[in-house]
Amino acid sequence: MKRAVVLLSGGLDSATTLALARSQGHACHALSVHYGQRHAAELDAARAVATQLGAVEHRVVTLDMGQFGGSALTDPRIAVPEAAVEGVPVTYVPARNTVMLALALGWAEVLEAGALFIGVNAVDYSGYPDCRPEFISAFQRLADVATRRALEGRRLRIEAPLMHMSKAQIIRLGTELGVDYALTVSCYQADAQGRACGRCDACRFRRQGFLDAGLPDVTRYMVGISN
Repeated sequence: MKRAVVLLSGGLDSATTLALARSQGHACHALSVHYGQRHAAELDAARAVATQLGAVEHRVVTLDMGQFGGSALTDPRIAVPEAAVEGVPVTYVPARNTVMLALALGWAEVLEAGALFIGVNAVDYSGYPDCRPEFISAFQRLADVATRRALEGRRLRIEAPLMHMSKAQIIRLGTELGVDYALTVSCYQADAQGRACGRCDACRFRRQGFLDAGLPDVTRYMVGISN
């Protein structure tokens, strides 16, 4: 089978991306990053998703971006906003996707993988600059000049298959591909059991996605929050 590295956060989008890569005939090597995020529940979710969707292997790299701060996801002193905001919200982690793609690119070279999958989306998202088509195109250009594969004429493709899909379309696709969304954690401030707050950006997009898709919301919420 052709090999691929899939960035797997444990959330809804990355789980769907893993399922899609598998459906395209890739032997998937899943990579998660413990970057100093508020909770480890999403890493537990990533492990469960990797198993459920048949990843060849799953690795977790620890790289503490929290030491720099600058984001509500890595600095507990910054509150996670629970209402829509203008511009790029404080949940943006500076350079996160750049760093994660760089790590995945290195592993992909070692594996002789032909593709690297990331579940970024520029439709139902919080406006992060590193989730846009321009960013993925720029990283592809970097990979084209920075890797031995490319130098030898064997280009490694950066795949972002969910980029232009709505959350409802993503959920429908994942459901068709057998993703168990009850295993996933998308919330920015989930508790230790992986239960969602139901109020942050990620929760709002996720809940609306299930509603628009006409499918039951299987998200586990904290006490007092109904599906």
